[in-house]
Amino acid sequence: MPDVSTATGDAGRHATASRGGRRGSDTEGTIDGRTTRWEAHRAERRAALVSATLRAIREHGASVGMDDIAAMAGTSKTVFYRHFDDRAGLYRAVAEQVDAGLIARVSRTATPSRDDANADAPLGNGAARELLRASVDTYLRLVEDDPEVYRFVVTAPIVPAREGDGLAEDVTNAMSGRMVSLLSGNLEASGLAPDRAQRWGRAVVGLVRAAGDDWLRAGASGSGTSRSAIVDDVTALLWEGLSSVWES
Repeated sequence: MPDVSTATGDAGRHATASRGGRRGSDTEGTIDGRTTRWEAHRAERRAALVSATLRAIREHGASVGMDDIAAMAGTSKTVFYRHFDDRAGLYRAVAEQVDAGLIARVSRTATPSRDDANADAPLGNGAARELLRASVDTYLRLVEDDPEVYRFVVTAPIVPAREGDGLAEDVTNAMSGRMVSLLSGNLEASGLAPDRAQRWGRAVVGLVRAAGDDWLRAGASGSGTSRSAIVDDVTALLWEGLSSVWES
């Protein structure tokens, strides 16, 4: 005769193990869900703090201090340091957002729109020149529309010199590198050899950035020289070379 108690005990253990397995799985799912929600909340909070920092920069200038930034966010400096570790971390987060916006705008203006039948065909001179001008204009528009934010990104005044040696240069060089990749890709797609496309891309971005910095130091649109005039000059120099602007 079968041992009923043994059979019952085995069944009970199997049932308990099954329930335990389900509980373990449920617990893991709960933990994963909580982690995902926490990470999403943290990302949203960081984004809100970056937005508040940008508002503070626009209101108080590129040299804004952490007290004014925290006040704009309606929180304390401790909260900022909890999310960004230090001032350098906050600076990088702000620069990344500005960079993403700039690259998106340049991508829209600098990427040719062509139908499938002509996708691989080199651009005509007129279309290529207009794309170049649009790229220059997009960069200089940032300088004109958001001068304090631009100053903040290219100089990193919020980061003490002893902590941020070379930080602004590293960040802005990385930003320029992404613009170079975008522009050189379009140049290569238009028929230029890859090595020349890279060199030309770096030269274009370097010249535009230098022109923008110089225009900002002079007062940007308040200097008496309009963005349109700067864009025309830079585009002419890039497209036609020094001979087009050199006084004979």
